[in-house]
Amino acid sequence: MPSMFGVQSYCFRKTKDNTETAELVKQCGLDTVEVCRVQIDFSDASTHKPAIEAYKNAGVKIASIGVNGIGADEAEARKLFEFARAAGLRVMSIDFAIDAVPECFALADRLAEQYDINLGIHNHGGRHWLGSAQALNWVFSKTSKRIGLSLDTAWALDARENPVELAKRFADRLHIIHIKDFIFDRARTPEDVIVGTGNLDLPALDAALADGGFTGPAILEYEGDVDDPVPALKKCVDAVRASMPRTISR
Repeated sequence: MPSMFGVQSYCFRKTKDNTETAELVKQCGLDTVEVCRVQIDFSDASTHKPAIEAYKNAGVKIASIGVNGIGADEAEARKLFEFARAAGLRVMSIDFAIDAVPECFALADRLAEQYDINLGIHNHGGRHWLGSAQALNWVFSKTSKRIGLSLDTAWALDARENPVELAKRFADRLHIIHIKDFIFDRARTPEDVIVGTGNLDLPALDAALADGGFTGPAILEYEGDVDDPVPALKKCVDAVRASMPRTISR
């Protein structure tokens, strides 16, 4: 089954309104979004229904939310799961608070099972405590398969990991993928580029995902051109559709 193909709402971080964000998603040629805290205050339950309805009315599907941290506070964590259930989600992108380990693992596992929602850890680069394959493997050894990976391909590159190999290694725990590409200057400072024009091998990623049976959301990210990201995102959409036909739904 092909994956839902959408975009991260953080790409449109200059826009806080969900109706406007939904329109920008459609201008990119997409009808699916992963929504972040820029547009929705997940800790405020009164914002949940209006936000969900804004995307529904625009014909845009919410595939996931994130990236949201899960610590040891169950009441705060439940608010994420309540939103996810109200929106009909099966997955969401998360991060763990290192100072809440191991309590956060047990809490996340329990709520994921209760709400029937899988959680993907977002590997946020070489400086992130969960940016490496070694660290991810350690977490997975402590948790159920409800807790897996939300693989960010560009931040994997930043951590000197091969995103294609990560997709293969963690195929049975790959819940979400963030398709993003970086180039680096001499100081290893990353720069967003049109996916497939930097260090990301889109055809190889397509093969790894398809061979691994990936069916989760495929979420495009491009964080450049903050004032007007749509033109670049359109090029990213075209690149993914041309290079990843086995993975994504058109």
